[in-house]
Amino acid sequence: MVRGRLFLILNFFVMRPQFFAAINQICDEKNIPYEKVLETVKAALATAYRKDFGSKEEEVEIILNETGEFATVLLVKEVVEDVENPNIEISLAEAKKMKGDVQVGDEIKIDVTPMEYGRIAAQAAKQVILQRLQEAERDSLYDMFKNRENEILSAQVMRVEGGSVHISVEKHNVVLGPRDQISGEKYYTGKRIKVYLDKVVNTNKGPQLSISRTHPNLVVRLLEMEIPEVAEGDVKVKSIARDPGFRSKVAVWADEEKIDPVGACIGQKGVRIQSVMDELGGERVDIIEWSKDPKEFIATALQPAKIAEVIIVNDGTDIRVRKRAAVFVEEEERPMAIGKKGQNVRLASDLTGFELDLYNLEQLPAFKEKLSELIKTDRRIGDEDLEDIPDGASDADEVIEAAASSLQASDGDWGSLSKAVVTKLEKAGYKNLADLNGMELPALEAIEGIGKASAKKIAKELL
Repeated sequence: MVRGRLFLILNFFVMRPQFFAAINQICDEKNIPYEKVLETVKAALATAYRKDFGSKEEEVEIILNETGEFATVLLVKEVVEDVENPNIEISLAEAKKMKGDVQVGDEIKIDVTPMEYGRIAAQAAKQVILQRLQEAERDSLYDMFKNRENEILSAQVMRVEGGSVHISVEKHNVVLGPRDQISGEKYYTGKRIKVYLDKVVNTNKGPQLSISRTHPNLVVRLLEMEIPEVAEGDVKVKSIARDPGFRSKVAVWADEEKIDPVGACIGQKGVRIQSVMDELGGERVDIIEWSKDPKEFIATALQPAKIAEVIIVNDGTDIRVRKRAAVFVEEEERPMAIGKKGQNVRLASDLTGFELDLYNLEQLPAFKEKLSELIKTDRRIGDEDLEDIPDGASDADEVIEAAASSLQASDGDWGSLSKAVVTKLEKAGYKNLADLNGMELPALEAIEGIGKASAKKIAKELL
């Protein structure tokens, strides 16, 4: 479309009414300032003139007048006593013939407007305009979006090709890659969506917009749009954990006691949070109250499960050791604490920043005794120190496997390993236990998806 309108601009450079209409249309389509397009056209006309009538050294000025019929071409020369370069200089005597009061050192502009241009000149001008318009469009795109990083943008789906979704963001085409799409969400031409602008990077191919529907901050920005208390800062989002398309947990806090941060976010009959979930394609958003007390925060983050007790093993004071907490639940609360495919405990861990180990409540006395012994040694407590607590699992991975332990692998070549472990091994390329013969514990732990607890179970099967 732009190439077609260049014909109007370059057709012997006549200032027909369509000329400025074509420029205005290019500005609207490409979101480029009118002045930039005019500068581009002037540069193209100057290039065309030099191509047919002048030389590369000549300084040419183009004047576009909406009331005139032709573009005016002026040749700019410096007035000198003795001319050394006629392309850029003119003698004082010659200059006085054109302008009586001219002096040495002045610039004089000579009207050299031709009545027509050659095909080669017009083609050269066309190439200049196309190149300059592309550069102007890239600059406009970068300037427009650079200061809007970390914001939500409204977009419309233009087409879907393979796994990528091409969308229009304020008249600019941007690709929403597969990793930035919400799992299970349907995209179709004309669909309006909101995307999160993560960052804008200037590359050799022009600015690249990194947009996402899966970024955790998309949820935060949607809360700001739907909830005035969040937008105004009365309610603060302290942390967020997200499993895009399925579930998010958001911790909120209000400094003023009279403000209920959770109630403000949920709204009357849940209308506020429902608007956010609708925009996310039905993704569940849990709002919980943040607490300065990590024990209370962890217990709340694991809702709807009822937590009996939380013990902070490592509070993050020593940066060499990751923050870790032991969570104790009644047997009947364990499945709820873990969640489907471990989702609840995983999101709670991300939300609180603590590695969470789940234990049965009856393990509490033994755990406290073991922890007390370790504290007396006055050394850092590592992951392996608390693995041998009797009568139960010591970490979330093993708890998840224990919950599925009744579903044993049907293939006899895997012994009594659970389906969860077998699936991970098969995904890593192992067909049966025989393929693992000779592997030591560290090698088993290095298999993707296999933790220390699972590695120990495999090692027992190999004995």
